[in-house]
Amino acid sequence: MTHSKRPSAAMKAAGFAGTSLLALGLVAGAAQAATIKASDFGADFAAMAKLKDITAKGKGKVGVLLPDTASSARYTSFDAPYLKKAFAAAGLAASDLIITNAQGSEADQLTQAQTDISQGATVLLLDPISSGGGAAVEKYAKDHGVAVIDYDRLTVGGQRDYYISFDNVSVGKLIGKGMEQCLADWNIKSPDILVMAGSPDDNNATLFKQGYMDVLQPQFKGGKYKNAGEPAGTWDPSVARTTFEQQFTAHPDINAVVTPNDDNANAVISYLKTLHVPAKSFPTTGQDATLTGLQNVLSGYQCGTVYKPIYLEAQAAAALAVYLRAGETPPAGLVNGKTMDSSQNKEVPSVLEVPIWVTPKNMAKTVVKDHFVDQAKLCTGATGKACKAAGIGQS
Repeated sequence: MTHSKRPSAAMKAAGFAGTSLLALGLVAGAAQAATIKASDFGADFAAMAKLKDITAKGKGKVGVLLPDTASSARYTSFDAPYLKKAFAAAGLAASDLIITNAQGSEADQLTQAQTDISQGATVLLLDPISSGGGAAVEKYAKDHGVAVIDYDRLTVGGQRDYYISFDNVSVGKLIGKGMEQCLADWNIKSPDILVMAGSPDDNNATLFKQGYMDVLQPQFKGGKYKNAGEPAGTWDPSVARTTFEQQFTAHPDINAVVTPNDDNANAVISYLKTLHVPAKSFPTTGQDATLTGLQNVLSGYQCGTVYKPIYLEAQAAAALAVYLRAGETPPAGLVNGKTMDSSQNKEVPSVLEVPIWVTPKNMAKTVVKDHFVDQAKLCTGATGKACKAAGIGQS
């Protein structure tokens, strides 16, 4: 019978070192698995699985406070289901996620926040109705030791920890550049542009306008375009239509209008159609890639629309929330920007996703491919021929 030799001290040391390296490798591997970048997210939500270990370490519920259904149908159609999907893919139990919609009531949004916190929420995702209402929610949350992420809209003067949105100045720049391209493509002589805006109490509207004025102001200053005016902003399409009618009556030479979203653009387009204004003769702009907006783009009444793939925003928001719920600092690759809170002269660490300008040229490869719009509804009736020309529905 042979007997194995007892390991030497050197062998023990080597074995210990190997074990230590293995352990370090496992730790590093775990850390690497939990690291996520803003560019990792995709339509398949697969990147969220990287966060399951972080989610398992977290405590408490996540409360999602959505603002309304009047300003946009996105909150019901996209944000809520995408957020549910993102958190589920990250391993958060359905019982630890609370999603509510305030239906335009700041008082209700505050009450919803208080209820979420009383039910054990340790993180809130807040899309504020206004900055004033949002600030009240954030003060209550901070007083109760709850982290807050501003979702889609920044609460100016608030106490949030992070902000997640699309780069809203870039959204505005896409609108401005889209108008420039449309003026050229539609051969608009001596552009006389009415500059409209969203609601002044929405910080996003301020950023959108900053973006499109960055593009258009040099043309106004140089005399290539005329600025017909900048009336008070609104997100209410009926108010937008009344405003446009008044401005068009006062300034009948207006031949283009910067409209900040698809709903306001459609209000203007509806009025122009009553005047029998033909297609591709009076440019408007928009954002949100709504069904009506996309149909207006296809039919030649709107230059284009800014598409914001909400599934990217929802995943980034869920990722931030998972890290904060676990008491951990989100990685630098996720927090890829900063947003200025002008009231505080303070930069807010942000995750800023990239928007896309959609025209008939890329509609099939963006909103249709992502199933953001129902192709059958998009291509019904009068827009069927335009869909075919844009390559929509063709293999």
